[in-house]
Amino acid sequence: MRVRYFRFLLLILVVSCSTEKDYLVTIQTRHGDMYAILYDETPKHKENFIQLAQAGRFDSTEFHRVIPDFMIQGGDVFDKENLPPDQWHTIPAEFNPDLIHERGSLSAARQGDNINPSKSSSGCQFYVVQGKIYDELTLNTDPRKLQDAFMKYLQLESNKELREQYSQLFQRQEFDSLNNLMLSKKTDLEKFFSINLDQEDKKRANQIKAYTTVGGTPHLDDSYTVFGKVIKGLDVLDKIAEEKTGPGDKPLNPVIMNVNVVEVNKKKITQEYGYEYSK
Repeated sequence: MRVRYFRFLLLILVVSCSTEKDYLVTIQTRHGDMYAILYDETPKHKENFIQLAQAGRFDSTEFHRVIPDFMIQGGDVFDKENLPPDQWHTIPAEFNPDLIHERGSLSAARQGDNINPSKSSSGCQFYVVQGKIYDELTLNTDPRKLQDAFMKYLQLESNKELREQYSQLFQRQEFDSLNNLMLSKKTDLEKFFSINLDQEDKKRANQIKAYTTVGGTPHLDDSYTVFGKVIKGLDVLDKIAEEKTGPGDKPLNPVIMNVNVVEVNKKKITQEYGYEYSK
């Protein structure tokens, strides 16, 4: 009897998993389509995005801010509809340590901390993370502390050769090489000044794994709400990020989007797009 009961429960679970549905987001652009899912862990953001998409309000908005190795931002419904600022609704922040700014993440734009201390999200604008890959040393080093210590270190007469090396890299605007130069001196700086140049809060295991493999924008974690993920079409993200831009990082050739959402069987999403739902 117990064996039969167990098999019955197992059958219910299998049937449930195979018929359960989720919303599949399609972001259409002239570069192709991006497909995304929205996280259940951020219900307010998920509901808001679905409502805007189903009402067609995202359609004909632009990716109006594009920064390579960082992100592409768009979906300014309020500007498209000429809504007055007092009608620009916001969404309470929904931070989750498991949802981070890895490559392909959908995140909510927002106003700065000085006028938005609660870090509430924009009611429409979102961005897709492109980011870049980091090494663990970079992730766990405080860049401001490192730079401050390094600049003091350069003033020593014994570091004349290092100072000239820094100057040459700066003149050539080779900023990645500059950063690598400073990181290479981290241990020396810590010993010389008797200081610790690590971040106050070291990166979590999931952050280190993501940012040292697929990449992303780690400095935005726990400050901007991540509410979804592109599961197909990252090549489209990269093409948009390559757009030539003008003032305000706006593409010179507008990148218009249309957005729709449809309910799709979770099993089909996994089979066709490779996204694995947590059990």
